[in-house]
Amino acid sequence: MQRHLPERVDSARDLVACRDALRAGSKSFAAASRLLPARVRDAATILYSFCREADDAVDLHAGGVDAVAELRARLDGIYAGTPRAFSTDRAMADVVRVHALPRELLDALIEGFEWDAGGRRYATMDELQDYAARVAGTIGAMMSVLMGTRSASAVARACDLGVAMQLTNIARDVGEDARAGRLYLPLDALHAAGIDSERWLVKPEINDGVRAVIRNVLGVAEALYAKVDSGVAQLAPECRPGINAARFIYAEIGRVVANSNYDSVSRRAIVSRRRKVWLLGRAWVAGTRLRAGGDDGPLAATRYLVDAVTMATFPDAERTAASSLPWWHVRSRALWLLDLFEQMERRERAASLHGLMEAGLRR
Repeated sequence: MQRHLPERVDSARDLVACRDALRAGSKSFAAASRLLPARVRDAATILYSFCREADDAVDLHAGGVDAVAELRARLDGIYAGTPRAFSTDRAMADVVRVHALPRELLDALIEGFEWDAGGRRYATMDELQDYAARVAGTIGAMMSVLMGTRSASAVARACDLGVAMQLTNIARDVGEDARAGRLYLPLDALHAAGIDSERWLVKPEINDGVRAVIRNVLGVAEALYAKVDSGVAQLAPECRPGINAARFIYAEIGRVVANSNYDSVSRRAIVSRRRKVWLLGRAWVAGTRLRAGGDDGPLAATRYLVDAVTMATFPDAERTAASSLPWWHVRSRALWLLDLFEQMERRERAASLHGLMEAGLRR
């Protein structure tokens, strides 16, 4: 039996408001979200709407300090069952109650937004993984919860995938980030390669030292992608191809960077649409052959996220399995997932350009 969000006086109107916000922010996400099982589709729409509001709120405030405090106050109300008089907050309170979504996941995501707003840099790979855990590992954990898969091993692998994808983004966008005044590569690795990070940011260019650091970041991501199978095997069958598609295509981005001799400063790696379609086919086939296997536990950076999910109260009576979808819907949903990531990337690049323009005007 499918479990939908509980009915209350404003629930239908609030969900419509979240859907409207979704269509305004990501038409591809909105169109393809109809292919998700209802219990996942509505909750994911609401979650996306809240996370987008949170990201925008922090981006639009200098330093994001006031916005972060306001977001945490809104979460207080949501988790107390007394949400603010906003459609998104009321709807999020329903998602939190129905899915027992741990607050630690949303607090961590907001902390990641705060780190970005403050221009934080990362001294080591461990610190970089701490950041990736917040801005991407949390998304993996939350989607695992919404899909009804809450085992420690499955959530750990969902977090691994999020972290790996974020590391791939970082490795791909080195030049673009640098020209926006941002630097995510581990500072100790740059120093070991003989690079003065501040001087390099003034005039970012590719060299052997930068290539070596990018190669190392992609190596860490690749090792995480290789661990994801055992987690995907625990998902409902129709959920697997979309997750595998994300994994295969982001891993392919890393390979495109590698094939360009790790130059993501003067160029940007792009996976062709034709190659994506081929990888979608591979993702569908791979999803039918998976078997749950051994598990070596979560990353140190994501352990607290996994613990937050596994320790949350979630009555067995409320557990439901996702309904099966025909293969052509699965393929369309995987395409939606790719479009979503591309939409997010375009939005991030637009925000970077806006920030550069504002900085120029202030000079």
